[in-house]
Formats: sequence, structure tokens, C-alpha cells
Amino acid sequence: MNDHPHPDPEARKPGAENPVDPGATALAEALRSSFVIVKAVMVVLLVVFLGSGFFKVGPDERAIILRLGKPVGAGEAALLGPGLHWSWPYPIDEYRKVSISGIQRITSSVGWYATTPEAELAGTELMPGPSLNPSVDGYALTADGNIIHTRATLNYRIADPITFVFNFVNASNAVQNALDNALHFAATRSLVDDVLTRDIIGFGELVKRRTTELVAKQNLGIVVEQCKVQSIPPRQLRDAFANVLKAEIARSKALNEARSHENQVTNKAGADAESRVNLAVSERVRVVSDVKSRAEVFSTLLPEYNANPSLFVQRRLTESLGRVMTNVQDKIFLTEGENGRTKELRLLLNRELPKAKTEEPR
Repeated sequence: MNDHPHPDPEARKPGAENPVDPGATALAEALRSSFVIVKAVMVVLLVVFLGSGFFKVGPDERAIILRLGKPVGAGEAALLGPGLHWSWPYPIDEYRKVSISGIQRITSSVGWYATTPEAELAGTELMPGPSLNPSVDGYALTADGNIIHTRATLNYRIADPITFVFNFVNASNAVQNALDNALHFAATRSLVDDVLTRDIIGFGELVKRRTTELVAKQNLGIVVEQCKVQSIPPRQLRDAFANVLKAEIARSKALNEARSHENQVTNKAGADAESRVNLAVSERVRVVSDVKSRAEVFSTLLPEYNANPSLFVQRRLTESLGRVMTNVQDKIFLTEGENGRTKELRLLLNRELPKAKTEEPR
């Protein structure tokens, strides 16, 4: 007995009709519909994919397209100006926007104690422990061996976008490292009193100058605009530093009062000295002028005296007597006698004044 039946020879004839399977037909229709849907979805995804490459550049920005990690274009040609642009979506292309007029800002807290901006604003900072914890708290050492907390905020703008983007993987981190270095550099070259009280502005300028030097040395393509530095003593020694500050203020006040008194005394002494010098100069001018005039008169009269001394003396005596006795009513001149002796004039004067006579009665 044969268990395998043989197919019907009539069914294999070419002219015979094959029966239609309804399941296969439904499956074929479903596959065709699925292929249409898949094609439509792929077209939509392609459109979305290509549309995602559009990006807009602001008026104060520049953009650079990186294709497989390399810039598209060279030099200034690589910079895209304001407006709408298109690039291949990631991962083929990627674009980076760089602000050319906006101010960038970074903050260095490498020398600051452990805290958060929220806690500082809310006033909920934790109380300081008995000592600093180097694993958590940042600090800086000054030139005289003291410890301070210091932090800085740096404002800068990008002057060379190409250098800023391509010379470093992350240029912002390079600027951050330069600011951290500048804080420690400035602290190690400043005294604690200068940093906290005496020369706060000078310390900030030193931090800014050091940051500018490092930025220029590393060619980061930025321009430093402003640097604000805040420094405080360790919180564990706040009272001790406050007492030192009070003593410094009292010392400065005493010195200022002493300098003010010194200035008053010095100014008064200077004014008195100048007044006396002016009087002496005036007197000197007067005496010199008088002596000069007398010398000129003497030089004029000397030839006359040398010519005839007796006549000169007699004439000068006569002139002098005339000036002296201008208002005298009676003038008596005694000349020398024949023997050369001066004549004497003797006047008899009553010792008592004569009494006035009274009239006799008639």
C-alpha cells in the first residue's frame, strides 16, 4: 500500500486554472499598502531631516559651519553673517554661533569657600567650621603668608571668532583657567592688608592685567573688558580681621589729624616767613635806593669840594642854615674877627620877666 498519493495529472495541465488563495491576496494587498505608508513616512522624514538644517544668525552674531569637524571655507569666508542659512544636519554638518558684540561673562571661585549663589542670596550659608577644609573650601595665599578668600567676575567680548572657535576645543575653559591663574598670581604678589583694605583697586587691576597677558599669550581671540574682584578674610578669623581694621582706621584718623595740624602750622609759618621776607626785601630795596641816591649826590659834589674846600663848606653851611632857619624871625650871623677868633655875642636877659605896669587912677 502506497501512503504518498500522486498528484492529479489533470491539475498539471497548462490549460487548467489554479485556485486563488484569499489569504495570500490579502497579505499582498497589506504589503503594498505598508510599502506606500513607509515610502510616505520616509519622504516626510527626509523633508524634516533636510529642513532641520536651516538656522538663523542674529545681527550681533557670526556662525561657522563644521563639516565632519572641519570648517567650510577659510578665513573670513568661513564666517556667516546675519540671516537665514542652511547646512547638512548633524552628524554631517554642525554650526556654531559666536557673539561678536555681546559681552561674555565667566566667574572664578577657585579661591572662594564652599557655597552656592542661591544660599548667598537667601542668607542661608552654613556656619564656618573651626578650620578650613581644603577639599571643599578654596583659598589663596598672600605674599605675607596670610589666607584670604577671593573670587573674580570677568567680562570679555570675542574679537576673532575663527581663532576663538578653532584654536581650542573649548575656549571658554581656557579663559576660565587664565582667570583662575591670575587670581592666585595676584594674591601671591600682594599683602593681605592691600588686598582687603589699602589697595583693593590695585589688586583688581593686577588680576585683570595678568588675565590679559595670559589671553594674549594663548591667542584666544578675545578682548578683556572688565574684571571685578571680591576678597574677604577667612570666616573663622572675621572678628580678628575686624579688630585689625578698626585699629587701622583709628591709626589713619590719628595720622590724618596730625598731618592736618602739621599743614596748618607749616602754612602759617610759611606765610609768616614769606611776609617777613617781603618786608626785608622792601626795606633792602629802600635802603639800596637811598644809598645809591646819596652816592650819586656825593659823586656830584666831590669835584666841587676838591676844587675849593673852604668855599664848598661855607656854601653848604649857608644852604643848611637857610633850610633850618627858614621860619626864624631873627637871624644873627657872627663872623670871625681879624685875629681869626670867632666873635662872641652876649645878650643880657632879665632873670625875671618885667611885670606889667598897672594904670594909676586919675
